[in-house]
Amino acid sequence: LRINRMLRDESICQYKSTALTSKLLAEWRDTRLTAVSGSSVNREIDILSHVLNTARMEWGIHISNPVELIRRPKHNKSRERRLSADEETKLLRELETKTRNSWIKYVVVFAIETGMRRGEILSLTWNNVDLQKRIARLVDTKNGEGRSVPLTLKATALLATLPRSIDGQVFPTTAEAVKLAFQRAVVRAGIEDFHFHDLRHEGVSRLFEKGLNVMEVASISGHKTLQMLKRYTHLNTDMLVMKMG
Repeated sequence: LRINRMLRDESICQYKSTALTSKLLAEWRDTRLTAVSGSSVNREIDILSHVLNTARMEWGIHISNPVELIRRPKHNKSRERRLSADEETKLLRELETKTRNSWIKYVVVFAIETGMRRGEILSLTWNNVDLQKRIARLVDTKNGEGRSVPLTLKATALLATLPRSIDGQVFPTTAEAVKLAFQRAVVRAGIEDFHFHDLRHEGVSRLFEKGLNVMEVASISGHKTLQMLKRYTHLNTDMLVMKMG
């Protein structure tokens, strides 16, 4: 998806690989930083670097990699945004009463209960859901590996109430529809600085608060390293105080 977006939108992709210079890449980097975050630009730089290295090392194309000569922008500070109980109540009320998308409330609740990414939720099919065993099987994930996600009682009960679509999708709606409906509901609810991906942060944090250890949470969330997992995890301080005794 990221490569396709770059091919559509980026002037840098109009150059032959042999014509790329560190000056051109630095100018492109600075232009991109006016539109997206440093972390996003770094991911795009990684793609460009991988393309050039593959061409150089495996395809026998005699080119240099000018990416190695430019400075990387700073990564974004990891978000620690949690959803308070009051905000959750307001958000779900807005999603239930004032949105045309009848699926969005279910998608949001399911995201909180499972810690799944939006794309994972929308790609889920009934063929990969076992309500008796309370397991959802994800085939296509961001890190390229499938995983099985145990479902909470609330998530299982939610799925049991959903109608079955002809195409087999558990949540037959689109990413863009979810994005727009969610953003509008957040504004109506008066919630500041809250994004859909923060629901994953919230869901993963709640798994820790249930008492699961790092390896158990990682098997559910799909994070490969502790460092990656820490970026999404911000435990409720009140809960930690209670554990301290």
